[in-house]
Amino acid sequence: MTSVRLDVWLWAARFFKTRALAKKACELGRVKSHNMPAKPAHNVHVGQMLQITTDSGEFTVEVLGLSEVRGPAPEAQKLYRETEESKEARKKAAEERRNNPLFFEPAPLGRPNKRDRRRIIQFRSRG
Repeated sequence: MTSVRLDVWLWAARFFKTRALAKKACELGRVKSHNMPAKPAHNVHVGQMLQITTDSGEFTVEVLGLSEVRGPAPEAQKLYRETEESKEARKKAAEERRNNPLFFEPAPLGRPNKRDRRRIIQFRSRG
């Protein structure tokens, strides 16, 4: 096997839970090959560099292996190697999210009472 479809490889490497999600990410331009948006049917070769944007962050990876089947996570991690710059950028973004005070704002304990509802309505009507 010398090449695999991009959406199949992304699914096998466990970047996306389903092949349909991998295909959708490619169509939305969230997967790039050589700094150009890649189509789902694009062939992936060993040694190719990919930029992948997921909910977990932005990954820059080098393809080390090819697979058309989804296996266990340890096997999937052998299919690629993430660059050091990518690891550092994801750590920095996670740290910024952790330090953001709005990220950990506690949710209200219950339903708003009459006074709270009036304040909400008053706040919304100001706009």
